Amino acid sequence: QVQLVESGGGLVQPGESLRLSCVASGDTRNINAQGWYRQAPGKDRELVASITSGGSTNYADSVKDRFTISRDNAKNTVYLQMNSLKPEDTAVYSCNAQLYYSGSFQLTYTWGTGTLVTVSS
Repeated sequence: QVQLVESGGGLVQPGESLRLSCVASGDTRNINAQGWYRQAPGKDRELVASITSGGSTNYADSVKDRFTISRDNAKNTVYLQMNSLKPEDTAVYSCNAQLYYSGSFQLTYTWGTGTLVTVSS
């Protein structure tokens, strides 16, 4: 019902910036919150940043003051602005949407395929 497509990843040098985009399509009216996750080789997937339907944001300590999550409701798009990138930021970044269906009290999640961010000199 809802599909997420990420874009914007690539290869950058330490200190440079990237902006990731997550476009939601389908029936997006039931999205409660969205977040960006990342998974580095050999590590578990971790939450990087999240934003609720009301605009509240949350960040992992490792990216606070460097990353910014934002949303453009008109475009059904969530962004992750990543500044001052470090090699340890290298990971596959995936967009997540939390869907709540009030009629059935059902809470589900939808994931995008992911986009690779590589920070290397």
